[in-house]
Amino acid sequence: MTTKSTNITWHESTATRADRERILGQKGATIWLTGLSGSGKSTVAVAAEAFLISQGRLSYVLDGDNVRHGLNNNLGFSPEDRTENIRRIGEVAKLFTDAGAIVFSSFISPYRADRDAVRELMAEGDFIEVFVDASLETCESRDVKGLYQKARAGEIPEFTGISAPYEAPERPEITLDTNSQTVEESVGVIVGYLESKGYLGSSSG
Repeated sequence: MTTKSTNITWHESTATRADRERILGQKGATIWLTGLSGSGKSTVAVAAEAFLISQGRLSYVLDGDNVRHGLNNNLGFSPEDRTENIRRIGEVAKLFTDAGAIVFSSFISPYRADRDAVRELMAEGDFIEVFVDASLETCESRDVKGLYQKARAGEIPEFTGISAPYEAPERPEITLDTNSQTVEESVGVIVGYLESKGYLGSSSG
C-alpha cells in the first residue's frame, strides 16, 4: 500500500514495552481468531477476555462487527476492502500488543495472505493464529441472524463460505474444533497455550 503521508517521523517513547509488561506481569500478544461466520470466534474471544480479566490480566477484544461500526465503517466486503480491513486492524492490534495487552482479534479474515501480512507486522511470537474450525453446516445451524439464508438467496453478495472463499490456516498455533468443543473448553485451550509459552506471569489482580 502506498503511503500518502509525508514529512512524518516515528517518535520513540522513553517507556519501553518491557517496562509496561513488567508492570502488567504479562507479555503482550495478538490472538488472531479466524474462521467462518458462526464458527464461534467472537463468543470464544469474549469468554477468554472475561477469564483473563478475572485473573487480573489486561485483555481486550477487537471484534469484526464492532470495528466496522467505527474505524472501518467506510469499507465494504470486496476482496480489496477485506484486505484493507485486516491491514488496519492489524496495525491497531500491534499497538495494543506493544502496550502489553493480550488482545483478541475476532475477524473472519478469509484470506491467508492478509493474515500472514499481519503476522509480518509483528515481532516473533507476538501473533498467535487461532483457527476456529467449524463446518459450514454447524455455522449455518447457529445462524440466528439469518445471514447464510440471505446469502444463499443472493441477498448478501460476497458472503464468505457461500459466494466468497475462505482460506483456512495451514499452520496455526492453535486449532479449536468448535463443532464439538464447548466455549469453556476452547478458552481452556487458549489459556493453556498462553501459560505454556510464558505469556502469563505473576498476576497483579
